[in-house]
Amino acid sequence: MTKKILYFISEDWFFCSHFIERAVAARAAGYEVVVVTREKSHGQRIRDAGLKLIPIAFERRSVNPLRELWLMQTLYRIYARERPDIVHHASAKHIFYGTAVARLLGIRAVVNAPIGMGYVFSSSDTKAKILRPLIKLAYRLLLNPKGSRVIFENATDLNTFVHSGVARSEDTVLIRGAGIDLKAFQPHPEPTGVPVVMLIARMLRDKGVMEFLGAAELLHASGTAARFVLVGDRDPSNPASISAETLRSWNGRSGVEWWGWKADIAAALRQAHIACLPSYREGLPKSLLEAAACGLPIVTTDAIGCRDVVEDGVNGYLVPVKEVAPLAAAVQKLIDNPGLRMAMGQKGRLRAETDFSSERVIAETMAVYAQLGTTQP
Repeated sequence: MTKKILYFISEDWFFCSHFIERAVAARAAGYEVVVVTREKSHGQRIRDAGLKLIPIAFERRSVNPLRELWLMQTLYRIYARERPDIVHHASAKHIFYGTAVARLLGIRAVVNAPIGMGYVFSSSDTKAKILRPLIKLAYRLLLNPKGSRVIFENATDLNTFVHSGVARSEDTVLIRGAGIDLKAFQPHPEPTGVPVVMLIARMLRDKGVMEFLGAAELLHASGTAARFVLVGDRDPSNPASISAETLRSWNGRSGVEWWGWKADIAAALRQAHIACLPSYREGLPKSLLEAAACGLPIVTTDAIGCRDVVEDGVNGYLVPVKEVAPLAAAVQKLIDNPGLRMAMGQKGRLRAETDFSSERVIAETMAVYAQLGTTQP
C-alpha cells in the first residue's frame, strides 16, 4: 500500500524554496505527497511537480482566537480526510497546530523542523519578549511527542533544545539547510565594473538590512566605489518587515539599490562580487549557501546559523551582530582585494560541495522518513 506524506508549510514560495526537492524525491521513492500551504504565486509549480496541493488560508501574524479556532478545525478536517502516514511541519505555528491535530487523530509519525526560530527569538521588541516564553512552552509540549523526529539546521539549536529538555537526543537529526543545486549555482568570473555587495533576503529588519544600509553609508562617505544591492521582497506577514516606501527611498542613496524579488537567484549572484547577510539569527541561511556555491566571499554575522556557513577568515568574515563599523570594515577588505575575494570564494565552493548539496539533504531527509516508516506500529 502506498504511504502518504503531508507537508504543512507556511507559504507556497517557502515550500518551493526549501522543500520541493525533497517532496519530489519522496514521490519518486513511491510516497503519495500532499502539500498544505497558503497558495499565492507558486501553486502551479507544486502541482506541475506531481504533488497534491491543498490551499489553506493561513495567517502567520493572526492572534484572533476565532480565526485560529477556524484554522484548527480546517486543519483537523484535512488531516482526517487525507490520513497521512507521515506529517512534516516547518516553523513554530505549523509545528504547534499540525502536531496537536496529528496527536488528536493518532498520527504518530511526525517530523518537526523549527527552522530559523523566527521573529520571536531574533527581535528585541516588546511583542517578541511577551511571546517568547509562550512559544518556549508550546515547543516543550508539542515539538517532540512520542514517535516524532525533530530536524535542526544547525548544531547550536539542536544542542540548546536537547540540553533544555525540549527534545530528546535520540529523536533529533541535524540536516544542514534545504540543499543547494550545485549545477545551477556555480562559480563564474567576476563581473566588470565597481564591486557589487549583495544582500539576498526578505526585507526584514532582523536580516540586518538596516546595518547593511549603515555600512553602505559609511563606505560611501569614505569615498569607496561600490554598489550595495538588496535583493528580495517585503514580507508583510512578518512584524519586522520594512515598508516598500522606505525601501524605494533608499534607491540611489549611498550606492544602495533595491532590486525587489528575483526568480533567478543564480543570475543575480552572477552580478555580485561579495555576498553579505548581517542577520541577527538564522536556521541555515539558504542565500549564503547559494553564494558559497557560486564562489563568492561572504560577510555575515557571528550569529546562530550564519556561523555554520562561514569560517572566519577562510571563506569570508564573521562580524558582531547589529554593529555597523565592523561590517563596513570587513566589506572594505574584500572590496580592496580581488585576490582575497577569489581565494575565499574557492574555499566557499568547496564547503558547499562537501556539506550543503541537495543530494545530501535529500538523502538525509529520506532516511528520516524511512526510519519513521519502520518504527511506527
